[in-house]
Amino acid sequence: MNDSIRTQLAKVDARESMVRLVADSLPALIAYYEVDSLKCLFANQRYAQYNGWTPQTILDKTVREVIGDAAYAVIEPYVLEAMAARGSLYTREQTLPDGSKRHIEVNLVPHLAEDGRLLGSFVLINDITEHWRNAQSLRQSEERLSKFVQATNEGIIFHKDRRIYDINDALLRLAGYAREEVVGHTTMEFMPERVQEAMRAQFESGGEEPYESVLIHKDGREVPLECVAKKLQIGSETHHLLVVRDMSMQHQAQARIEYLAMHDTLTNLPNRIYLRERMDSILSLARRNDRRVAVLFLDLDHFKTVNDSLGHHIGDLLLREIASLIQATVRDSDVVSRLGGDEFVVVLSEIMSTADAAMVAQKLLESIAHDIVLEGHKLNVSPSIGISFFPADGDSPDELIRHADAAMYSAKGSGRGTYKFFVPAMFHSSKSALDLERQLRDAVARREFVLHYQPLQHASNGTVVGLEALVRWQHPQRGLLGPEEFVGFAESRGLISLIDHWVLRAACRQLKTWHDAGHLKVPVAINLSAMDFRQSDLADEIAGVLLETGLEPCYLDIEITESVLMERDGHILDALASLSKLGVGLVLDDFGTGYSSLAYLKRFPISKLKIDRSFVKDIETDEDDLALVTAIIQMAHGLKLKAVAEGVETLAQLNLLKELGCDEFQGYLVSRPLPVEHLKPFLSA
Repeated sequence: MNDSIRTQLAKVDARESMVRLVADSLPALIAYYEVDSLKCLFANQRYAQYNGWTPQTILDKTVREVIGDAAYAVIEPYVLEAMAARGSLYTREQTLPDGSKRHIEVNLVPHLAEDGRLLGSFVLINDITEHWRNAQSLRQSEERLSKFVQATNEGIIFHKDRRIYDINDALLRLAGYAREEVVGHTTMEFMPERVQEAMRAQFESGGEEPYESVLIHKDGREVPLECVAKKLQIGSETHHLLVVRDMSMQHQAQARIEYLAMHDTLTNLPNRIYLRERMDSILSLARRNDRRVAVLFLDLDHFKTVNDSLGHHIGDLLLREIASLIQATVRDSDVVSRLGGDEFVVVLSEIMSTADAAMVAQKLLESIAHDIVLEGHKLNVSPSIGISFFPADGDSPDELIRHADAAMYSAKGSGRGTYKFFVPAMFHSSKSALDLERQLRDAVARREFVLHYQPLQHASNGTVVGLEALVRWQHPQRGLLGPEEFVGFAESRGLISLIDHWVLRAACRQLKTWHDAGHLKVPVAINLSAMDFRQSDLADEIAGVLLETGLEPCYLDIEITESVLMERDGHILDALASLSKLGVGLVLDDFGTGYSSLAYLKRFPISKLKIDRSFVKDIETDEDDLALVTAIIQMAHGLKLKAVAEGVETLAQLNLLKELGCDEFQGYLVSRPLPVEHLKPFLSA
């Protein structure tokens, strides 16, 4: 072999080495098959190893031999297309010799001679497994996001440069628009002008904290919203996500709570709290203008007889009718309030003389003292009315009401069904009040009080989780009296603490006896008034009673009303803190009938909220009561408190409360308050 041939062969070897080096350096899998035999004439190292060969052993192997019969059956249509000089690009899943599965992209490139003949085909393969997985994951994420966006009840808005480009169905339902009426518009177009500036500031600040705003529904009404804004970075672009929640029900419930805090739930008249606020304003205006104001205190004669003989239902209907008659008799500018029971107060603003007040009192007597027919029962009731005047009989709402009350008792003593003006001697010589006060003091000394217990049960399974101790007065002449007969009077005369302390000791002693006898270990709840919390040693006294009776603190719950929380007295705050430290439970009773803000609830160590029976009674038929109970339960759970329903009387009420998430309940559905001898079998069962 001459030197020239050697040189030529050396050049060929060098080119082949360079081609192989380049081919082996590329990330793609590369091979070349001739057209007639479909045999491999070249393969880079990646292609050979990927299919379980070496660059040497793969040569002269057919496509079928290289990849196997099963794989060849899949790609044969693409091979035939490539052999027809058309080329082919496809993706497929491939099972490797080691059993692993990969996704590949295959490009078959025809190799043509200068005269157009097909010589063979280049095979270029890229492993796109990771790309496929990422794309699959992205599709799944997008699918999950799409399903979530459509499934949630919260409205979701996607917008860029403040223009909406996508929304979910919940938002369309909330706003009342069709999709094409919203997409492409700015969010501000659907907001009232008064909130637009705040919305712009919120967007520009980039804050992601919840805030409140307002949406204009297609029908023109405003929908209160809670909004949360989020930023989304998609590539180099910033998108915004706005999640909105309809707050209509919560606002209605809050308004209902605020209304009920100031109004009597039976008659919808202003209650004692609202009355004092209105009287403060009326008296302030009267002072500036040197005007007189009259306060009329009305109490129905023999109302207890109606309740006892016809039941509380008829009694309630009668009270509503009396409230309507009083309102129809006085001016719109006058104030009519129900203090509780059968007691009403009318405030006459800007009267000229005592004769004006006497004329109104006479009209009230005539208006009320006629036959009233309720569900087939003909009733005839009359009021006794006491009248006091500003400024002659007092300078404050409490003083004027107290003096009108004394005059009312004088009217009752004069034969009832009449009115009396206040004179100072009345307040100091109210014989009936003094007699009742003396009897109550004697009752404490003679231990005429007894306790009845009402079980408190778990809403979901009915197990007994506690007992409420309720006081009764075993009156020597009148028989067994309920708390409505004497508790209010005892509070007004400063005697309630004597009764409450007896209840505390008796309930703790009885519960300890039951525990020692092997009965179910559950706590007992007792009610304490605001007056009890004003004494500086309340916590010490309760600790002493627990020590004396041997009852563990965790088995005693103290029920308080919202009025206690609203007291600004430092003793009350200290007492609550001391009781919590002692380990005694604190329960907020009759929630919703007073006025407590969330700030107050968060400040005190309350463990339960008891929903007043007046809200539970019509929960099946009254949408307002349903919304209110729903809001209270959600509020309780939001504050990590248990929600307890009072006055549950039907299975339908209980089932609805269960659906709302109420934790516990008590009421006539399971048991009335029971005396000790009747409760033992109940606990044993």
